[in-house]
Amino acid sequence: MLKNLDIPFEKWRAILNESPHSTPFQTPEFFMLIDGTPGVVAHAFAVESGGHLSALAVIVEFSEKGLTGFFSRRGIIFGGPIVLSGKTDALDSLLGVISVELSSHTIYLETRNYSDYGLFRDTFVRHGWNYVPYLDIRIETGDRNSMSSAISSSRRRQIRKAAANGAEIREAGSIHEVEAFYAILQNHYRRKVRKPLMPWEFFGEAFNRRFGKFLLVFYRGIVIGGIYCPLLERRSIFEFYVCGLDHDYRDQYPSVMATWAAMDYAATNGILFFDLMGAGVSGKDYGVREFKARFGGHQEEFGRFLKINRRLLYQAGKTAIKLMSKLSVSENSD
Repeated sequence: MLKNLDIPFEKWRAILNESPHSTPFQTPEFFMLIDGTPGVVAHAFAVESGGHLSALAVIVEFSEKGLTGFFSRRGIIFGGPIVLSGKTDALDSLLGVISVELSSHTIYLETRNYSDYGLFRDTFVRHGWNYVPYLDIRIETGDRNSMSSAISSSRRRQIRKAAANGAEIREAGSIHEVEAFYAILQNHYRRKVRKPLMPWEFFGEAFNRRFGKFLLVFYRGIVIGGIYCPLLERRSIFEFYVCGLDHDYRDQYPSVMATWAAMDYAATNGILFFDLMGAGVSGKDYGVREFKARFGGHQEEFGRFLKINRRLLYQAGKTAIKLMSKLSVSENSD
């Protein structure tokens, strides 16, 4: 078993090129970006056989400050682990090591799958992971005409109206523009999302390292929204963070234009699909899913795998987070 920077980068990139489960969240660049971000810890484990890697996972361990952080110490595998076809034994070894290394100091572990892990489901279950029927929305961007025609008529009208009313899309050209985007995002998370947000250092370093794209929405030279998208060249792009000042700039539809910015970038640069990521639990109402679906994507139940290591703390944490959210709503309504 190889760990962290002991994993040879050439072998790391080789498995990324071969596996159907590859995402930018399993790259060495993402590992190093996370490894330098305060408040989070990066772990990477890889199984080697016959001189090649057959399974690999980058785990992001979160532990925020304060009450919420105490009850939400968790390890997330964004995109799920990379596993080569037929290498169930390698995944078996990988999950075993992850459990030994991380179960003692995390309340839970979770994979957020952006591809189909159905063939490996039994292996996860044997290691104590439960399947959660979580949805994902993916837009095929390889053919611009097909992509555009799939967008709802109301959404196409909003995009045209926003452009006619002065909304412009540009890639961030300076760290100051990224700071403006982060300020909007931070306020959005505090008031509406009410979930932990990566610290500023993550976004600043992502821009400096050129990891992913910051596609911003401008109006009269002012940043009014944007999207941060990690990507794999010629393969996939992901909506990691998105926000917009929709209330203040109603005629410019900044959130709509931010999502459209990623679609347009993907179609222009030969990227096969745009993944809008989480769309809620199957069978439960989720307003964000409706917003995303109107861009023409199709829903996939790739699901998640969840391993609870401290059940009492996990249940207490869910209650604490709900309480903190209610308190936040109360404070914001004053």
